[in-house]
Amino acid sequence: MLDDGTASTVEDKSADESADDSPQTSPQRSPYPPPQQSVQQPPQQFHQEFTPLPEWQSAPQSASGPAEQVEPPPALLRAATTGAVFLCLVTALVHVLLVFLHVAPANPLSQRYSRQINAWVFPLFEQNWRLFAPDPESVNRQISARTMHTAPDGAVRTSGWFDLTAVDNAAVNHDPFPSHTAQNMLRRAWSSYLDNHLVDDRPRTQRALMTQQYLTNIASDRVAARRGGSFEALQLRVVTVPIARPVPAGGAGADAVAPRAPETRFLPWWKVEGTSRGN
Repeated sequence: MLDDGTASTVEDKSADESADDSPQTSPQRSPYPPPQQSVQQPPQQFHQEFTPLPEWQSAPQSASGPAEQVEPPPALLRAATTGAVFLCLVTALVHVLLVFLHVAPANPLSQRYSRQINAWVFPLFEQNWRLFAPDPESVNRQISARTMHTAPDGAVRTSGWFDLTAVDNAAVNHDPFPSHTAQNMLRRAWSSYLDNHLVDDRPRTQRALMTQQYLTNIASDRVAARRGGSFEALQLRVVTVPIARPVPAGGAGADAVAPRAPETRFLPWWKVEGTSRGN
């Protein structure tokens, strides 16, 4: 006969064996999702984002580090600007002084430095007027030209006179806006020739030779454009007709204001540049 302690032990073992012999069943899943558990997130860290600059805005970097933009010192920039302004002012004052001496009446200063004055004024700043002493035209000039051509058989042929002044006058008359070349080119060329040549028409200075060549080029171009033909030499004839002074009131003294006789001047034959001119 078993006591109570032994009986309980036997019952426990038999219960365990019956539990082991019974088939194991998997736990049933609930149709409802499990409850979500709140997970504590770590605190967010905010990082400052920088947008890279384009290449043309970024400063070039050297091996030693980022290069800095070098600017000229303000004192150096100020000195350069002051020097440039001072140089411009000095040049302007010298120009005004030399042009004034050129157009002013002859004086010891302009005569002493005439070479330097002419070197500065000619040919870019030439003035066609005189200060304090106006000199209006008192004569009319008629400039004509003729050409010379040597034929293949050796015969020398000379053309008739061609009136260059009449061509200019025809271009100016009845034209409200005449060309500057028609008004002044031939006249100014002849005036410059007179200022640099004596009565023998021999050029004694480089400027005299230049004015002679300038006058020859004008005449030869106009003759070739109007007449055509070939020629190797050219001659000019200048007829100077004085302008009569106005007759006093009442007609008295008519003999005193009688015009002088025209003067005719023949210039030497000048060789035209090149083998020939014209067609």
